Amino acid sequence: MSKKIIAITMGDPASIGPEITIKAFADKALYDKCNPLIVGDASVMEAALSIVDHEEMKIHIIEHVSEAEYKYGTIDVLDMKLVDIDKLNRGEVSAMAGEAAFQYVRKVIELAVDKEVDATVTNAFNKEAVNLAGHHYSGHTEIYADYTGTKNYTMMLAHENVRVVHVSTHVSLREACDRVKKQRVLDVIRIANQACKDLGIATPKIGVAGLNPHSGENGLFGREEIVEIIPAIEAARTEGINADGPVPPDTVFSKARGGWYDIVVAMYHDQGHIPLKVLGFVYNQQEQKWDAVAGVNITLGLPIIRVSVDHGTAFDQAGTGTASELSLVNAIDYAIIFANNS
Repeated sequence: MSKKIIAITMGDPASIGPEITIKAFADKALYDKCNPLIVGDASVMEAALSIVDHEEMKIHIIEHVSEAEYKYGTIDVLDMKLVDIDKLNRGEVSAMAGEAAFQYVRKVIELAVDKEVDATVTNAFNKEAVNLAGHHYSGHTEIYADYTGTKNYTMMLAHENVRVVHVSTHVSLREACDRVKKQRVLDVIRIANQACKDLGIATPKIGVAGLNPHSGENGLFGREEIVEIIPAIEAARTEGINADGPVPPDTVFSKARGGWYDIVVAMYHDQGHIPLKVLGFVYNQQEQKWDAVAGVNITLGLPIIRVSVDHGTAFDQAGTGTASELSLVNAIDYAIIFANNS
């Protein structure tokens, strides 16, 4: 099997993105698994080499994917030339950085749609900076959906053996409750089932979370389970999907961690995000640092592959060289799996 081309955005230029990218590329194993390239600004990547103490590596500036060399020790950067390095203030929100980060995302989408690359991986951007630049999106997911014309999509988070997809994400909690409708829940169950198959799981087991405490206690704490969620589960089962639930939200993730389920359908953003980040984000109180910031974010339902780090821009660490590349490495690994199975 030929190695897949993975296009990786640099992320917000003022963030940890350039630094953790170089750290990931410093591992020869990356080049053994895929052909990686960066979409970003070469000047920012050059500056980051010294921050992470990897001056021995070289930046290879390219204008087209076909010019990439994919040689260990050389980082291929499709140079967008959007950042004035003399005006870049690491750790600060700016319209310049937001515009650059947004355009990197647009470019990798374009490359994937045109089949110049096999998958895309995104480093974090700052939503405030992107909006300051005039692009009014709540996150990467919505940009990908818009620029690929995708209407039916969802976010999947993954860490080790726990995976979760969401019925809704970047909306208020009040609106999230209103979005728990039979058709949407069924659509997400279907997407979850296919995602597991794309990962090589032949017969996925899907745990569907309830919305209310104890999954509503037969209507005592709400009727969404009875009116919307149970009918969606029953419809999925008639299609041959192994869906179970509604499982009380306070136990479904422990069951998934124990291997009962291959994936969990969460009803809203924090219901799915909190347990995944408790697992993947480990803070060392004694040393006052993060021992691990792990986990990945995958947008499902798109015509192209998109995987992302599951953390933010970490402006407080930008320029220090201390940020962990683990989430980015995991994201690239997931992108390779999806690309190989597509």
